[in-house]
Amino acid sequence: MSVRHIWGFERGDTEMRLAREAGWRRSELVWERVMEAGNRAWDEGRVMRARWLFGLGDRIATMSFDEGDPRRATAPAALARVHMQRGRAAKAKAQIRRAIDEWAGVGAFIDGVEIRPRARSSLFHLRMEVRHRETFHDNLRTRCRKFAEETRETMEGIAGEGPPAGHRHFGRWRGEKPNIFDDTRRVLSACLLMPDAPKG
Repeated sequence: MSVRHIWGFERGDTEMRLAREAGWRRSELVWERVMEAGNRAWDEGRVMRARWLFGLGDRIATMSFDEGDPRRATAPAALARVHMQRGRAAKAKAQIRRAIDEWAGVGAFIDGVEIRPRARSSLFHLRMEVRHRETFHDNLRTRCRKFAEETRETMEGIAGEGPPAGHRHFGRWRGEKPNIFDDTRRVLSACLLMPDAPKG
């Protein structure tokens, strides 16, 4: 992924155009792309590159996202994972404590999420969503809460406040990433754009 693409400066960047049309700020999609790049670096064993990118993601989140936005917790959790890998327990502890504190508001955030209509493959499914919109929204919130609970368990495992959770995060992002720019994407990116535990 090029620097121009990450920052949304490429011509024909359809994803950035759609995000902006949906009311997202440029910084929101830039944050996603920076965190994706950091996770790929981590998976490739480029730990220092991952640390730099997660640090950049942390600065973007701190400057751009309101208090209570769960995405403010993701980069500190990622940095804690990096510091643990490098044997820097004190730094890891400080970062994961930040992450856990930021994560405390995720339940309220999910309660208030705005859920936009999904693209459907058939008129039948579209009609079913319209007819049962409240149930559909409740089910989406339930899924978000499940992801949030798994993320909390992962953070507590890193902090030593619980057993290692073993949940996959970035490994599930590609399959779970919504193609709609709404609050469910904000929640899922907060949950899944953190690195998985090192293999072995």
